[in-house]
Amino acid sequence: MFDIRENLKKLPDSPGVYMHKDRLGQVIYVGKAVSLRSRVRQYFQKSYQSTSPKVRALAANIAEFEYITCSSEMEALILECNLIKKYMPKYNVLLRDDKTYPYIMVTTGENYPRVVKTRRIRKDGNRYFGPYSDAGAVNEIVDLFNSTYALKRCPAQTFPKSHRPCLNYFIGQCRGMCCPEEHAVNREEYMKNIDEIIQFLSGKDKPLLRRLTDRMQAASKTMNYEEAARWRDAIRAVKALSETQRVTMITDKDMDVVLAVKDEERSFVVLFPVRDGKLSGRETFQIQTDAEDTRRDMVAEFIKQYYSQWAVVPPEILIEEELPEHALLEEFLSREGRRVHLTVPKRGDKRALLNLTRRDVAEMTKTLAVRAETKRERQDAVRREMDSVLEAAGNPRQNRNEPIRVESYDISNTNGVDSVGAMVVFSGIDKIRRDYRRFKVRTVEGPDDYGSLQEVLYRRYKRAVDGDPGFIRLPDIIMMDGGLGQVHAAQTVLNAMKLDIPVVGMAKDDHHRTRALVFGDGDEMDLRQHPVLFRYAGTIQEEVHRFAIDYHHQLHGKNSMHSALDDIPGVGPKRRNELLYHFKTIDAIRGATEEELRRVPSVTEQVARNIYEYFH
Repeated sequence: MFDIRENLKKLPDSPGVYMHKDRLGQVIYVGKAVSLRSRVRQYFQKSYQSTSPKVRALAANIAEFEYITCSSEMEALILECNLIKKYMPKYNVLLRDDKTYPYIMVTTGENYPRVVKTRRIRKDGNRYFGPYSDAGAVNEIVDLFNSTYALKRCPAQTFPKSHRPCLNYFIGQCRGMCCPEEHAVNREEYMKNIDEIIQFLSGKDKPLLRRLTDRMQAASKTMNYEEAARWRDAIRAVKALSETQRVTMITDKDMDVVLAVKDEERSFVVLFPVRDGKLSGRETFQIQTDAEDTRRDMVAEFIKQYYSQWAVVPPEILIEEELPEHALLEEFLSREGRRVHLTVPKRGDKRALLNLTRRDVAEMTKTLAVRAETKRERQDAVRREMDSVLEAAGNPRQNRNEPIRVESYDISNTNGVDSVGAMVVFSGIDKIRRDYRRFKVRTVEGPDDYGSLQEVLYRRYKRAVDGDPGFIRLPDIIMMDGGLGQVHAAQTVLNAMKLDIPVVGMAKDDHHRTRALVFGDGDEMDLRQHPVLFRYAGTIQEEVHRFAIDYHHQLHGKNSMHSALDDIPGVGPKRRNELLYHFKTIDAIRGATEEELRRVPSVTEQVARNIYEYFH
């Protein structure tokens, strides 16, 4: 057993990071300290515990702690940031957005650089731009660059002499760098294009627009109208991506404006990026806080957690008030010799910009408040209706203040082939996508939906009974995509496993619209009399059906691509493709002699014998 008193005596008087854990061994708080000995001991002193309810609640739940010593306070700050992201501790101020934002990577470490979307930054010598909140815009700009400049797209760096260009070359979307002997590519011109792309991604769109316009006009003068149209479309796309710019400042610097908003119900940070002197867009981030966390605390933690994933940080960040550890945060943000300043503007253009963004945030807050109230009303209406469904099923809830947790299941197959099951989860009206699960049906053959459904349910709830953390939380109700047959199939499994979970079916009419909820005893609730339930059940039904169909199509498509050649020893994807290119069809390969098979460059004598023996 961990002895807190004894371990407090062993704490070193040096910088480091400490992690408080609860009785289950889960990390509930991560902090850094100039002196671990002084800082960690504070949590066990009554005078410090009385400073705030948050500290008091944290101290009451500490069962053990760990620490990692560091050589400097900066090293401790970086480690603290990484550990907060890893453990997402309950008592830390947290950036709640769990999605991974995309970046645009220019592979400058390659002979012919590529422009690709990525969600991970590596120290590999390449240039990264982002992160961007709009993945669709990232896809659009990457496609624009690849098509406009005919950039190299494949990651391969070396190619055999017999290599043939891919389809992108033949449709004019690549210059054929893979076959330099046949398709000479001017690397100097190629790198000029890459420089233009890097300039644009750095926020400077004027040089790119000017060059694209010059090329369009030059092509038009020579009456090469197809090429001129291509440059015209590129200009339109670049302008479209810059349309969010709303105000121009006197300065031409890059900077960000970071503001925190906090009331009794919501906490979020709003980021306004300024690029090339233009305010372009607005991004909102949800923050997990406690009542005593100030807006200053929120901004400080946001800056640490958000900008730690950036490859390049703007040289200036405007904030409303001085932050704790202001100088240390500036040092943390400064990279590769580029100094970053956290500025609290008092007058001039920067103060005017800060006031502008404040007014924008005030208007946005009003809109968010209306949306939040509308969502709360919908959530309450669904909760009341679903509680009446649980009562009708004979399983009323004890705590009716919490959103109801719903699981729904569906089976998808093609005439019994590639059968899969899907499980979606709702908490009230919210989709809990991290809890979605999909199952490949293993034991049931043929179009037996009931048997497939029972296998899926057994596997899901067996994992729960065995204590699997990913499956351990049980729903308040199961809503099956189907009628009485699906309900009875599910109840059979649950009864065998001694699980008391109510099950209802979502039956459709002849027009495939949800018409009623079906209970295990055959009773039905006509949803025409319950418009809230009608919309809610329809949403769940569409979501589980979509999730099942998507997985089935993915699996079926993968299996359909399997070739008989894949089962032959010595024939991998490359040889398979060369054989098909040479002989055109499987039947032609089947009828070929060993000598004819050996005429394919990569087919050895042994592989030719394997192919011939396989078909004969």
